Amino acid sequence: MPEFLPGNSVTLLNSGQEYFPALLQAIDQAHREIFLESYIFADDCIGQAVAAALARAARRQVAVRVLVDGFGARDFPETFGPLLQAAGVQYLIYRQEVARFRLRRHRLRRLHRKLVVIDGRVAFVGGINIVDDNNAPAALRPRYDYSVRVEGPLLVPIRQAVRRMWENVAWASFKRRYRLPDHDPCPGCPESSGEQRAAFLLRDNIRHRNAIANAYLEAIHGARESVCIANAYFLPGFRFRHALRAAVQRGIRVTILLQGQTDHPLLQYATQALYGALLEEGIRIFEYRKSFLHAKVAVVDGHWATVGSSNIDPFSLLLAKESNVVVDDPGFARELSQSLEAAMAEGATELTAGDLERLPLHSRLLRWLSYGLVRLFVGAAGYGPRHWRGEQH
Repeated sequence: MPEFLPGNSVTLLNSGQEYFPALLQAIDQAHREIFLESYIFADDCIGQAVAAALARAARRQVAVRVLVDGFGARDFPETFGPLLQAAGVQYLIYRQEVARFRLRRHRLRRLHRKLVVIDGRVAFVGGINIVDDNNAPAALRPRYDYSVRVEGPLLVPIRQAVRRMWENVAWASFKRRYRLPDHDPCPGCPESSGEQRAAFLLRDNIRHRNAIANAYLEAIHGARESVCIANAYFLPGFRFRHALRAAVQRGIRVTILLQGQTDHPLLQYATQALYGALLEEGIRIFEYRKSFLHAKVAVVDGHWATVGSSNIDPFSLLLAKESNVVVDDPGFARELSQSLEAAMAEGATELTAGDLERLPLHSRLLRWLSYGLVRLFVGAAGYGPRHWRGEQH
């Protein structure tokens, strides 16, 4: 079960228009240390602005450590490495790709977290990469996503997580034991900053293999009124689908907001193969077609809410390193719920069984072929049907 800590202040940030001004301000106010993790660190106006802010901080003698994924940010050493190193920023690459990408389990284990921790007093957790919302094909602009700004006792486990990840990647890179100096185990002393109960969740292959999936399942099993999920890549296993079906059977309103515009057609087609069964079970499905939905959030019963990096698909729930914040607070849940309702009203279309029946046969076959290919990829990575069903081992 998630370990909820009281006394936090968690602020919802809608897409890059709210996230990046808050992030840049926090970086410019840093005094001691900055940890930044991102799957993508793009060479665009946003990436350049964040890199410049990190360089300024390093020149102020702030200890700045940047960790990016070796596939999602594979050009980072060439685009930003020289600038940041010259300023005194330390950076590491998680599983750097030096050869042709092959479908092997360790190659699919990516650093998908988007975390920033500054002075042990403020953190950012969510799904937003270091990339301009409009850095996308015209039909996908702007990205629609969420992050949260966190202050309070929850900073302790978040900071521990980024420090541990840095030390582990440094050890793997230098092939020797590595520990960061830390004379103050909790710089900034994150005392109570608000009234919100919140938990920090990780997904990795050691102690937290099922933490995020189990938190979702626990919330769905305990739902009494409503479940609303917005997720970019949604391909749940048996246990997750069974939990949603059981919730509907108990009279719970279950709504899912998914991508209508996508950058990964294979995954979208695979998800659409499940639409018929989900609709038949009484689950409402909306596709966001105004732009590119990249969110990974949910609200249950108007008090439980989560924002993070984890999709509900086998790649996030079985392979990638992910992080989510769960907030048990009616005010925060109401704000996120209202934001999702506005997004559905302004840019989404509800699907019906009739919409599926009108699809031509070749289109339906394409969706089931895509579903089979995704299952094949997961199996080739070393995870068979039992893993995808979400069974504990």
